Amino acid sequence: MNASIPVTRVTDHGTVKLMPDVDRARAWLLTVDGAPQSYVDLDDPAYLEFEYTRRLGYVLDAVAEEGRPLHVVHLGGGGLTLPRYVAATRPGSRQEVIEADGALLELVAEYLPLPPDSGVTPHAADARAWLEAAPDDHADVLIADVFGGSRVPAHLTTLAYAREAERVLRPDGVYLANLADAAPFGFLRSQLAAFATVFEELALIAEPGVLRGRRFGNAVLVAAHRPPAVAVLARRAAADAFPARVEHGAAVREFIGSARPVDDADAVPSPEPPDGAFGIG
Repeated sequence: MNASIPVTRVTDHGTVKLMPDVDRARAWLLTVDGAPQSYVDLDDPAYLEFEYTRRLGYVLDAVAEEGRPLHVVHLGGGGLTLPRYVAATRPGSRQEVIEADGALLELVAEYLPLPPDSGVTPHAADARAWLEAAPDDHADVLIADVFGGSRVPAHLTTLAYAREAERVLRPDGVYLANLADAAPFGFLRSQLAAFATVFEELALIAEPGVLRGRRFGNAVLVAAHRPPAVAVLARRAAADAFPARVEHGAAVREFIGSARPVDDADAVPSPEPPDGAFGIG
C-alpha cells in the first residue's frame, strides 16, 4: 500500500496535485486544477491507467517492430507517463518532452524522477513555438497531449499547426493526438479535416458511445503517410477493459463530412468538458 503524502503546488499554469494510489506502491495521480492529467507507476512504467493512454500505447507498440528504439517528441508532459512507457518498451529511444509549465516539470523531477538512463530530455517551452523551430524530418513519432486545464489550446488546433507537425516528422513518421469532444463534433471533425489535408492516412480510436454522440469523451487521432496497422489496433482496442473502436479510411472521411480546417485567425480552444466529465471524486 502506498503511504506517501499528497503534494499540492501552484505552478506556472495552475494548481497541481500529486495523490498517491492506495492500491499500488509508488503510483501517483497528477491533477491540474482538479482535472486528471497523468497516472504514473514508478515501479511499473509500462502500466497505463487511463484508457486514452492505453490507446496511444497500442499505436506506439505498432508503429515499428517490437523493441526498436524510436525518436519520439511529446507535446505536453504532465507526469511523463508515455515517455516512461516508451523508455520501458523501446529501450534506447531518444525522447523530447515539450511542456509549457516549467514549474510542473520541476515538480515531476522532484517527486516522480526519471531513471538516469531514460533517454528523455524535457524542454520548458510552448509546443507550437518549439515545433516551428524544430528541423525537418526530426522525429519518428510526434504525440500531442496538450491541455490548458481541460481544453486543447487554440494555436494547436489549426491547419498551420498540422503542417508544422508533418514537416517535423520523418517521411514514415506517425502523428498521434489525444483530443476530446462530443456531438456534433465540430472540434474533432475540424481536427481530422486539418490532418487529412497534410497526411494521406488517418485513423480514429474512441469508445463507441463517444463516436455515437452519447457522451463527451477522448478520441485518439492517428495520422501518417503510410497505412496504420488497423487490424492490430482494432484487436487490441476491442480487447481493452473499456473497449474502443478504430475508424479508418471511408469511415473517417464520412465522419469529417463537410468540416474544414481552422486557420490561425479563427482558432478557438477545444470545447469545455461538461461538469464531471473528467473529474475525480
